[in-house]
Amino acid sequence: MNRHSLRHIVFYAALLAALATPQAIRAQAKTAPPIDGVIGKLQSFDGKSLDVQTPSGLLHVLVKQPLTTYKQSPSDLSHVATAPYIGVASAEGPDGMQVAKQIFIFPAELRGAAEGSVLTDPPGATSHSRMTNGTISRPSHSRMTNGTVQKSGGTTLVVDYQNGSQTISVPPDVPVTVVAPQEVTFSPGDVVYATTQKLPDGTVETDKIFQFIPAAASH
Repeated sequence: MNRHSLRHIVFYAALLAALATPQAIRAQAKTAPPIDGVIGKLQSFDGKSLDVQTPSGLLHVLVKQPLTTYKQSPSDLSHVATAPYIGVASAEGPDGMQVAKQIFIFPAELRGAAEGSVLTDPPGATSHSRMTNGTISRPSHSRMTNGTVQKSGGTTLVVDYQNGSQTISVPPDVPVTVVAPQEVTFSPGDVVYATTQKLPDGTVETDKIFQFIPAAASH
C-alpha cells in the first residue's frame, strides 16, 4: 500500500470513528430511528467475537448468529436518489460549498446508523471535514452525510438530519458504492462498523458488521 492510500485510510478511519461519539449519536434524524453501533479498527475476529479499537479504547463484541456481513460494490449516481439511506464523505471547497468525495448507499436495515453531524478535523487543522448523517433536502462545512435521499439536483444533494441539513456539490466522477450483504473475510486493520446491542450484564453483541473500504484503497 502506498503512502497516498494510507493517508486516505487514516482520514476515513478518523471520519468514521467520529460517528461513534455521543454528540453524533444524539443528533438523530426524525425519520430514522437510531441504531447503536461501534466504529473503529478491527484488532481480531474469530467468528465468535471481535475486538475493535475505538477512540475511547478497545471494545470486545460478541457475535450473535445469524451474522450478516456487509461489503461495498461499485454503483453510480443514478441509484442515489432512490436509496433508502446514504452516506456522503465531503470536503469544503474554496467557495465554502461542500464537495462530495465518496457516496455510500446503505441498505434499509442500516437506516438510522450513526445519524447526525460531527467535525472530523484533528485539533489545529485549517480544513473543515465533517461526518453528517441524515436525510436529503438545505446547505452547511466538510461533512459525511448519511440519510434518506429526498431529492437530488443533478450536481447537488441536500441532506437533512435533526437540527440541520447540508447542501453538497456532487462531481460527476465521484465514487459511489452500494453497501450490501456479502461474505466478508475480515483482517486485522480493517475499518469496520458493527451494529451493537448491550445486554443487561454489560456484554456487547452484534449481528451486523460492515467492512469499510475508502475509495483510495479500492483502486
